[in-house]
Amino acid sequence: MLTHLWPGKPELVASATKYRSIVGSLRYLVNSRPDLAFSIGMVSRFMEAPNSEHWGAIKRIVRYVAGTTQLGCRFVKGAHSELFGFTDSDHAGDIQKSKSTSGVVFFLGPNLITWSSQKQRVVALSSCESEYIAAATGTCQGVWLSRLLADLTCTEVKKFRLYIDSKSAQELCKNPVYHERSKHIDT
Repeated sequence: MLTHLWPGKPELVASATKYRSIVGSLRYLVNSRPDLAFSIGMVSRFMEAPNSEHWGAIKRIVRYVAGTTQLGCRFVKGAHSELFGFTDSDHAGDIQKSKSTSGVVFFLGPNLITWSSQKQRVVALSSCESEYIAAATGTCQGVWLSRLLADLTCTEVKKFRLYIDSKSAQELCKNPVYHERSKHIDT
């Protein structure tokens, strides 16, 4: 059932239930396909009232999945088991609410063991702040993972590496002194 149309806006999808069903199935795939995390997270934001543009995005994702069935997570046994992670974010990627999206991945040696792509809870006022929030999220994840690994292997908690691609966020992490431009960031 189509609801009223707004001028200049795409029409709503006739079957929102079918849209939700396909998105739910795709969300299940994210458990073994980290390359889908961001795109499926984006289309999941419009489950309440999907329009034709969202339906087109779903079709593109399904075509991508059909063409890349050989991809997925593979775990290999190895002696080198260093824990390290990467963080990144976009600044104000959500146009309506001006919120950023954080991405975090962690590897144990050559194996990808955890990943996430999620909208940040606060509105970042700069790309530095957005990257800093993503780094804080990654740090929390890394601390938890290193403690979990120590518990599982009955060893001491080891340090982990966290790679951040923003020089300003790296400097803010090294020296978290309240500067005029960063004192508003919630601890």
